[in-house]
Amino acid sequence: MAHDELHLNLRNLTLQDYDQLQLLMDQIYDDIGGAWPRDTINALVEQFPDGQICIEDSGELVAVALTVRVKYERFSNPHTYDDLILRNEKIRHDASGDSLYGLDVLVHPEYRGYRLGRRLYEARKELCRSMNLRAILAGGRVPGYHKYSDQYSPAEYIERVDRKEIYDPILTFQLSNDFQVTRLMHKYLPEDEKSLGYATLLEWRNILYTPPSSVINVKKTQVRMGAVQWQMREFHSVEEVLKQVEYFVDALSDYKSDFALFPEFFNAPLMGLTDQMDQTRAIRFLAGFTEQFRNEMSEMAVSYNINIITGSMPLLANDRLYNVSYLCHRDGRVDEQRKIHITPHERRDWVIEGGETFDVFETDAGNVAILICYDIEFPELGRMAAEKNVDIICVPFWTDTKNGYLRVRHCAQARAIENECYVVITGSVGNLPKVENLDVQYAQSSVFSPSDFAFPHDAVMAETTPNTEMIMFSDMDLEKLILVRNEGSVTNLKDRRTDLYQLAGPSGKKR
Repeated sequence: MAHDELHLNLRNLTLQDYDQLQLLMDQIYDDIGGAWPRDTINALVEQFPDGQICIEDSGELVAVALTVRVKYERFSNPHTYDDLILRNEKIRHDASGDSLYGLDVLVHPEYRGYRLGRRLYEARKELCRSMNLRAILAGGRVPGYHKYSDQYSPAEYIERVDRKEIYDPILTFQLSNDFQVTRLMHKYLPEDEKSLGYATLLEWRNILYTPPSSVINVKKTQVRMGAVQWQMREFHSVEEVLKQVEYFVDALSDYKSDFALFPEFFNAPLMGLTDQMDQTRAIRFLAGFTEQFRNEMSEMAVSYNINIITGSMPLLANDRLYNVSYLCHRDGRVDEQRKIHITPHERRDWVIEGGETFDVFETDAGNVAILICYDIEFPELGRMAAEKNVDIICVPFWTDTKNGYLRVRHCAQARAIENECYVVITGSVGNLPKVENLDVQYAQSSVFSPSDFAFPHDAVMAETTPNTEMIMFSDMDLEKLILVRNEGSVTNLKDRRTDLYQLAGPSGKKR
């Protein structure tokens, strides 16, 4: 049949379709009993009309998918086809079931090659997503097995079909539609002589499934990120800096932002209040204000109902100096992340040491990691964050020249792509000649995404005007991350060759 003669229409099956459905099932299932009785099909259509999907060509039924709802815990375990049949040849349908069960997919022989089966499967997957169901289950016949039963066990046959060494008309199709074989079932359909009674238990998981829970406890999937591109200016007191901080927190909160991200060492102008001749003493002087900044920014997080990533500040602990960032949750909790990789300047002029632990923090708006400036230039930390299911990597940075900034920018974009997450960078701008090491700044704050169809074509969600004090917003869809990690054009996280290389965490334990 010429493709230009087709007039295909995807719709739900109706009671009036039975006569055509009977002819189609009798033709395709002649070896296992033919069509279901009219009452069986009528019951399916009446009980679960959305699950009965068909394709017609100019009014003629040419492809059908029959589906019911079941309990996952029951039918994800071994069962037989008879377990789906009730009295009077009615098919078991549980209206409260948390999964779909694929009973049949059949395509008229003259229409094979047009990928109508794939259309039906995509419609079934969309139904599963729209109903927020856990999975699609199916018992899959292996009608090609009888040809190889004297050479291979059923498990070996399945493995060879999976490797595409053998073609099976049903299993090959199921695998190509992202179904996974979870079990081999015996005596599933004893009258199926071609499969010798064997079947595979197949599963397609809805990666967007959200278990029922209280609305109050549901995590956000639509997240608004706010960031401050901070102007370095002369300050005369801590209170003056905090007043400027609160101004930006207030503004970001007014726009219903879930996060406020500040740059690295945004409060460094306070070093201008002490002697600049000794840089080690100056940075330790600045560290004396860190506890106050942490406490007051935590109060702002609660008061303005916004999670605040405090940029970074020097922290003096046991007479050792660290570069630390705080995540001040809007529920009052405070998490700490110390910079792991210390730049030559920080080590030489300020005697700052690197932290020893790295974590991903759970918030009410996604899982967040903080990589302070130089840390984003090391791919291992981003990978560790990805292994801890990070959604957003926040990068407060401080660079003086454009080439330094571009190192941060390009590495941040690479981390977003390779780890399939969002990465937000924000820095400081302006000149401050009176403070040593703060004489010039260069920054353009940005938000990067994975590079795939669901995201902007250049994988840049938002960016600021370079070297201008301003705030930036970006709306992030965390469900898109789930989709790209499982069904993207490429799947960087899934396709890593962990048989060739592994990553060790800070404790030395391989991941």
